[in-house]
Amino acid sequence: MVAEKLISTAVLPLRTSDTGKEALVVMENFNVRHLPIVNDRQLLGLIGEEDILIHNIHEPIGSYQLSLSRPYVKEADHIYEVMRLLAEHQLTVIPVVNVEGDYVGMVSLEDVLNYFAKTAAFSDSGSIVVLEFQQRNYSLAEIARLVEAEGAAILSTFVTSYPESSTVEVTLKINRQDIHTILNAFERFGYEIKASYNEEEYLESLQERFDALMSYLNV
Repeated sequence: MVAEKLISTAVLPLRTSDTGKEALVVMENFNVRHLPIVNDRQLLGLIGEEDILIHNIHEPIGSYQLSLSRPYVKEADHIYEVMRLLAEHQLTVIPVVNVEGDYVGMVSLEDVLNYFAKTAAFSDSGSIVVLEFQQRNYSLAEIARLVEAEGAAILSTFVTSYPESSTVEVTLKINRQDIHTILNAFERFGYEIKASYNEEEYLESLQERFDALMSYLNV
């Protein structure tokens, strides 16, 4: 999945002639805290709620004294790059530009979450297993072999590493509800199981986190 396929058509960028109040209304209506400012097709930068609230909201945003940040992704950038920049800059939207550098749209954090929620890794039934071990011992091939030996398959994997540690966490989505034999296999081969969830437990946890995030975005 690339950025071009995730572009939101519902939200329009701001113009320098838009007032701060108009910008805040758009942000509230679409549950975002940032919006791109565009002059014709030129991306000028991003403005956030905090930038607006320190100015007179009845004046055009073009009159504000701003040092606008210009993070963006290109149409062909992978969704992982979109996620990286959203997280790095703590954004709720990120602009998308074409190969000429012209503004073509934006991708919101909610668009990214909805995309992942609809993928097979989330929608197919199964269970979640979180393993922890030394980074030098990580082998996805061996992990997959152990799972497949029990007649199951891995739907997705997510690896988390920590700069201050030599350990990694690997989160597996497995296409089976009953994973006791798989957990036993991991233990026999010396893997530390940090957590495991069946689909119902996992979806409840995921829904709670999603609701908390949506509540945060609505603030």
